[in-house]
Amino acid sequence: MNLLAIETSTEACSVALVHGEQVIARSELAPRRHAELALPMAAALLAEAGLGKHALDAIAVGRGPGAFTGVRLGVALAQGMALALDRPVVPVSSLAALALEAPEDETSILAVIDARMGEIYAACYRRDGTGGLVALDAERVCAPEALTLPEAPAWAVVGSGWTTYADVLRGYLTGKLQHADGERYPQARHVAELAVREYQAGRAVPPEQALPVYLRDKVALTLAEQGRPHPNS
Repeated sequence: MNLLAIETSTEACSVALVHGEQVIARSELAPRRHAELALPMAAALLAEAGLGKHALDAIAVGRGPGAFTGVRLGVALAQGMALALDRPVVPVSSLAALALEAPEDETSILAVIDARMGEIYAACYRRDGTGGLVALDAERVCAPEALTLPEAPAWAVVGSGWTTYADVLRGYLTGKLQHADGERYPQARHVAELAVREYQAGRAVPPEQALPVYLRDKVALTLAEQGRPHPNS
């Protein structure tokens, strides 16, 4: 099959193309440049594979959680392309895509993204032995001090939440820390890998049903919460 995947939910902007058995990808750590980069990346991948847009079977997207602007952009791009091509969309959890950045072993995986405002996006997984993932709990947004984890003998932790809150998160691991990397971000190549499985399982959706997942509605702290005086006071 031919599938194009977009992931823009964090600082990393990436696009991947599944072409038969091959996966090719472009990725750049480029905060605030996702709108500028994503479509040219997609065009470059299609050109490299010698494919036209109409050869695509589906569009996949990292549907969040993550930065509000990035999540909205990725979903909007996927919807727009899918509508123009009359193709379905395969939404994929950005946390699940992040989890595939962990080493391929039997370790349980904590995928954790810095959500700003003193919170994290988090979810736990283990590999299913066939290239996919099994969710061990639900995606959530919470303060790092409120994190609860399932029991596991060993853990791998990936994502920017580790960079910011390693000292706190370390105390909540229920087993040995085998691996930790706070410089990992959700990547379109992993969105693509998971999306192929979802597509084959019949879980692609019409473009209008591909919705972003934010996990929270609040996008900024108030002045009071920041400890700053109101400008009119």
